[in-house]
Amino acid sequence: MEKISGHTGLLALIGSPVGHSGSPAMYNYSFEKQGQDFVYVAFDVKEDQVPAAMEAMKTFNMRGMNVTMPDKIAAAKCMDELSPAASIIGAVNTIVNEGGKLIGYMTDGEGYCNNLRDHGVEIRGKKLVIAGGGGAATAIQVQAALDGAREISIFNVKDAFFARTEETAAKIRAAVPECIVNVYDLADVAKMTEEILSADILCNATIVGMKPMEDQSVVKDLSAFHEGLVVTDTVYNPVETKLLREAREAGLQTVNGKGMLLWQGASAYKLYTGLDMPVEEVKAKYFAE
Repeated sequence: MEKISGHTGLLALIGSPVGHSGSPAMYNYSFEKQGQDFVYVAFDVKEDQVPAAMEAMKTFNMRGMNVTMPDKIAAAKCMDELSPAASIIGAVNTIVNEGGKLIGYMTDGEGYCNNLRDHGVEIRGKKLVIAGGGGAATAIQVQAALDGAREISIFNVKDAFFARTEETAAKIRAAVPECIVNVYDLADVAKMTEEILSADILCNATIVGMKPMEDQSVVKDLSAFHEGLVVTDTVYNPVETKLLREAREAGLQTVNGKGMLLWQGASAYKLYTGLDMPVEEVKAKYFAE
């Protein structure tokens, strides 16, 4: 990296925890490759600290921020403007500071779908089972429908997010009426097994499987794994979650969460700089599997 100067712009990742994140390495490498005078760091910011972080962003004239769990919904509430997708979803993962005006975007869904395409898997015409009801899960559900999914079965725990998950399903049905969308209780193992058996793609968009829960999986009945099913995870630490390991051992194609990080990062990078991220070089350096 070139020497940091008084003109160097600051970008950051906020969330908790963030110490495991590969984002600083990916962005700083890309800035260096393209001669961009920015530096990217990670800050551990709890959900109740998000409003203060947004004010700090303005105070320090930061160019932008990426937002990870559990801060995505809280950050959306602090924005001056939301992109259409972020407005529907009610969460942001990318913030661009345009002269003190904070604009929130959601690139998680794009990242997930582009990562699948990079692995030869197309969304159009497929049935997906998606576990989760948070910001990333919602982004994937919305983008999958917009990209032509035939059917989406959403499973979420019956917590504070459940009503919001049902609202998301209603919004998807209104926006993409040809896509069948249903919401079920994640605790209903029999129903989840039944839905996976008729699905083309399974996505875990919960934190189950992430450290320190690496010994857990959202799939309790392994008979759900069937020939032709593609099993995906948004968790990328560990790279191979228990879900992915068990799917691989069953002979299924798996797609881990690292590529989603790469592709949603590529979308955010363009919003920050106006340039295309050097995806192939970044992939070779940080995402080789």
